[in-house]
Amino acid sequence: MAIFGHYFNDCSVMADTGKTLVFATANRNKLIEAAGVLGKDFTLELPADLGYTNDVPETHFTIRENAIEKAQFVWEMFGKDCFADDTGLEVDVLDGAPGVYSARYAGEPKNPVQNVKKLLRELEGIPFAERTARFRCVIALIESGELREGDEGIALPDGGILRVFEGTCEGHIALEPQGELGFGYDPVFVPEGMEKTMAMLTLDEKNAISHRGRALDLLASHLGLSKAATAGPAGE
Repeated sequence: MAIFGHYFNDCSVMADTGKTLVFATANRNKLIEAAGVLGKDFTLELPADLGYTNDVPETHFTIRENAIEKAQFVWEMFGKDCFADDTGLEVDVLDGAPGVYSARYAGEPKNPVQNVKKLLRELEGIPFAERTARFRCVIALIESGELREGDEGIALPDGGILRVFEGTCEGHIALEPQGELGFGYDPVFVPEGMEKTMAMLTLDEKNAISHRGRALDLLASHLGLSKAATAGPAGE
């Protein structure tokens, strides 16, 4: 189901322009966050909207490589401007784990509740001050077009231009889950300078400080969207 600039009750919305990007994900929560930053300027489609309902492959060992792989997969399949993200939670006392394995930390199939339970077990006995961590998000965008002088993009053999954007959010892992909003590790991640978890933040609050929000801001800046134009659905 495509998502556009304004929410309806079924989480789909109506676009104000004819511009379209394919977001290489099946995660509706991510789609909603992206719509919150890209605002009314783009219709965001999923691979499922175009007839592809299987998982988009992510077979690499770094977040950056996975994001690029997913974007290239969608670009090669549909030939449409697209972007993909990959995200990981890095906990310092666990030597950066779960990292690239964040979505499947507790094993297959993906289970966010079990992932959080495993993380808290591994941090048992470690005080809050020593539970430093960060979310890292990498977004890979592939567009049609040509490279210009000074452009930092990478020309792909099939004509697309690849650009990569990265955002991080520093914080700590809470002693127990708190909050009903968000998804993934949000109930146990306390952003730096705050006293509540990401799962206790509104969509606007989260997008203002989150790893994905920051990476999406860089994407929006590249696409020529101003801050004023990227007011998200939660702000409507």
